Amino acid sequence: MKQLITGLFLTAFVLGGTGAGSALAQENAPHEGKTATEEHGGGTPHFPIKKPQEEDWTFAGPFGHYDKGQLQRGLKVYTEVCSACHSMNLVAYRMLEELGYSEAQVKSYAANYEVQDGPNADGEMFTRKALPSDHFVSPFPNVEAAAAANNGAAPPDFSLIAKARGIERGFPTFIFDMFTQYQEGGPDYIHALLNGYEEPPAGVEIAAGTHYNPYFANAAALAMAKPLSDGQVTYEDGSPQTVEQYSRDVASFLMWAAEPHLEERKRTGFMVLIFLLIFTGLIYLTKKSVYANKEH
Repeated sequence: MKQLITGLFLTAFVLGGTGAGSALAQENAPHEGKTATEEHGGGTPHFPIKKPQEEDWTFAGPFGHYDKGQLQRGLKVYTEVCSACHSMNLVAYRMLEELGYSEAQVKSYAANYEVQDGPNADGEMFTRKALPSDHFVSPFPNVEAAAAANNGAAPPDFSLIAKARGIERGFPTFIFDMFTQYQEGGPDYIHALLNGYEEPPAGVEIAAGTHYNPYFANAAALAMAKPLSDGQVTYEDGSPQTVEQYSRDVASFLMWAAEPHLEERKRTGFMVLIFLLIFTGLIYLTKKSVYANKEH
């Protein structure tokens, strides 16, 4: 019986979403500014040089939810800044209705872009305005063109970037993560990277055409220049127009793009947990009833 109950609770934790007990994991998370070299006691640097700090997100935890206002701001940052280089091929325009936009607003947004369609009755391809059923239009016609325009390296697609990126948190934090179901590593990394551009320290040399960022996962510098600056994107809701706010908003938007059904999953997980608790109680009462008159 004890093994059965333990198994049921572990199953519930897996299904139940992210972030339960995040305070415990946060105590063991690397502090902001601590270098990877310091983490390993000196010697050869390990990347990233600085590990991202665990941020406070509305979508974290078993009852996490998306802030639609923040997601709309993040869409604006993506549209005006990120979409010049990064595609989002797996996300359809019609999904923007989940952010609180009306059907007419989504149609108007999609109509700002053109897609290739066809062939027509004459067997020729043609271009038309995008529809809500179309996926986000890529800034480049193909991967080769994207690479040619960016010094041989095509910018990554942003559809799943918030789930694909993350930094190894190390021992013992990753043990706590198994129980807290910490899954915000991608947004933490995106936020840190966008805020992490700085001048190289004295004695540190970087390749020509690259930009120093100690939060970059693969090296001390990356080819992408600092994409955001204060006042670059105008917010109509009065939110701060700073790099800090821009990076938080676009990181949240990219998390939604990667997992738009997160809220539904967490609600389902909570109901499963309640069911398992009731089921466990019924099993216990059944056991007591069946064996009540049995000699032990």
